[in-house]
Amino acid sequence: MCGRYMLATPRERLIARFRIQHAAELVPRYNIAPSESVAAIRENVNQERELVLLRWGLVPSTTKDAKNGYRMINARAETLSQRPAFRSAFAHRRCLIPADGFYEWQHANGTKQPYFVRARDEDLLAFAGLWERWQRGQQVIESCAIITTNANESLASIHHRMPVLLPEDTYDLWLDPSVQDTDALQPLLVRSDATKLVAYPVSKRVNHPRNDDAECIRQLQT
Repeated sequence: MCGRYMLATPRERLIARFRIQHAAELVPRYNIAPSESVAAIRENVNQERELVLLRWGLVPSTTKDAKNGYRMINARAETLSQRPAFRSAFAHRRCLIPADGFYEWQHANGTKQPYFVRARDEDLLAFAGLWERWQRGQQVIESCAIITTNANESLASIHHRMPVLLPEDTYDLWLDPSVQDTDALQPLLVRSDATKLVAYPVSKRVNHPRNDDAECIRQLQT
């Protein structure tokens, strides 16, 4: 799964990298947790890319109680077309969730050791995501989930799942809402090249969302 990540890249670089026309204001975050507002990139009805803030934890538009959706922080790539909670968003409401890296926890000797995972070249990552709009009366919630797949060889010893990381040449296809053939999209949802990522242990202070600074990604000396 993917339950924590970080994004500290300046807004201006995100705008340039993802060719964004409209962008919300951002602050550096080193320990982004579920239920918080997260940066996501989607294409609007005018075929413009916008950087928006969405609540992390997808709330399906059909659910009666919004609280039921907040647990859906991840969506398994293998079952998107079968799960009613994700099927419509997969066909119509896809997004990219930018990150500088993410955290996974390795279970060993009765403890959980957090690891930070980033691109080997320290480039930006783009998680494949889904978004939804839930409305009841005047209450509106726009939310998202990160798509996950089986971990690649470099991460399998830490955790068996990882976020789907989309390469730059797939952004146009993934974000285009006119593409509703999910069979054409499914081949994008594969695990990334193991050689392109690096993982290292970090302090357990990342276990607490209130700790949100660069110390969270500092490598432990072993």
